Amino acid sequence: MADFQKQTVQWFPGHMARTRRLIRENLSLVDAVTELLDARCPLSSRNPELAEMIGDKPHIVLLNKCDLADPEKTAAFQKYFDARGEHSLAVDCRSGKGLHAYPALVRTVLKDRIEANRARGMAGRALRIMVVGIPNTGKSSFINRMAGKSRAKVADRPGVTRQNQWFAIGSGIELLDTPGVLWPKFEDERVGNTLAFIGSVKDEVLDSETLAFRLIEFLKRYYPAALEQRYQLDHAAETAPLELFDRIGQRRGMLLRGGEIDYERVSNMLLDEFRGGLLGRITVDFIPGERA
Repeated sequence: MADFQKQTVQWFPGHMARTRRLIRENLSLVDAVTELLDARCPLSSRNPELAEMIGDKPHIVLLNKCDLADPEKTAAFQKYFDARGEHSLAVDCRSGKGLHAYPALVRTVLKDRIEANRARGMAGRALRIMVVGIPNTGKSSFINRMAGKSRAKVADRPGVTRQNQWFAIGSGIELLDTPGVLWPKFEDERVGNTLAFIGSVKDEVLDSETLAFRLIEFLKRYYPAALEQRYQLDHAAETAPLELFDRIGQRRGMLLRGGEIDYERVSNMLLDEFRGGLLGRITVDFIPGERA
């Protein structure tokens, strides 16, 4: 197997530097910013540079893929963001869950802007919202769902959207799509691992065996029941990660000639099943101050 201790996640394609510039250049065109976060890791999936970039623009946070996240953790994260003045919604952009509340939230957040437009005789002026987020958080799915048509490219992989696009979604709201942007360096190794777990960085950046091993380490500590139920295991919390790896491979019959575990197949299966929600609703981030 791979050396699990030495590999780190770093990924900053050149187009992302351009995206940061575009975000700054286009902020003057919008009334607010909507940030898509992955509900499974709301803090790891937000660009720490974004707050500085958007300044005092009104800010809406969508905790997307909430059906894959631990519901208690999602509720706690909503309280956390709301307490910071960042208006949050838990949504699932694929199914549309929670998105019915978005237009009303926009109008609430921008009530002062709406009143100012009315006072200047511009009552019909569209509310313009910039949509931002790191790769694979669901920006295109959000826009497609809100617009009612699949006019933005969508794929379950990072790096699909490449240039700014405007979309009218009704209710007097227009959305400005932007490519996903990560930051140049992950200062916290855990953040890099977490983003790799959910597929927000390309899988070739970190080999699948190392990533799956680290995922098992997390699950055995915080969600051992998920491993036990999915893979018919006992005492996952007390079992060493490598032994769990072996037992899962044996359960699934993923063996090489001679009966050795096919770690590559097991790793890819684990990552696919985690990302697809087959291990249950799991959150891999912690609210600041929460014991990790």
